[in-house]
Amino acid sequence: MKIDIICVGQIKEKFYKEAVSEYAKRLSKYCKFDILEVEDEKTPDKAGEALETQIKGKEAQRILAKIKDGACVITLEILGKKMDSVKFAGMIQQIGIGGKSHIQFVIGGSLGLHESVIERADYHVSFSDMTFPHQLMRVILCEQVYRAYRIMSGEPYHK
Repeated sequence: MKIDIICVGQIKEKFYKEAVSEYAKRLSKYCKFDILEVEDEKTPDKAGEALETQIKGKEAQRILAKIKDGACVITLEILGKKMDSVKFAGMIQQIGIGGKSHIQFVIGGSLGLHESVIERADYHVSFSDMTFPHQLMRVILCEQVYRAYRIMSGEPYHK
């Protein structure tokens, strides 16, 4: 299985980079794993709704350019489906059983995802009703994908 995380912006904080790097190393035992970053748009303070939609649209073009034909696309959204780690692992496993060998997770920028990216997704997942910085969300997603592979492999994991 190939797993990509398509995300807006770069991680600036060293501790986030180190965490993502650690999970990428751990995941190499289970799958081909990659992080695909796209440039973020600068958002001025007090940007109106029209400008925010325009900014999300520019980021969406960059995201959609990274999505491969035939890949299963999973967006991370507050309004997505909530599930526990076992169900998340089951979803990944079912995608593989269903014949897909490439999953691309998408994490939006600070304004979220444009409608065009949401419409392209095969699944919409939410990890919480809370809002997280998108850099931290990248770490959380890496950890949950790693945990999912541990679960699918019948290896111990903390509940």
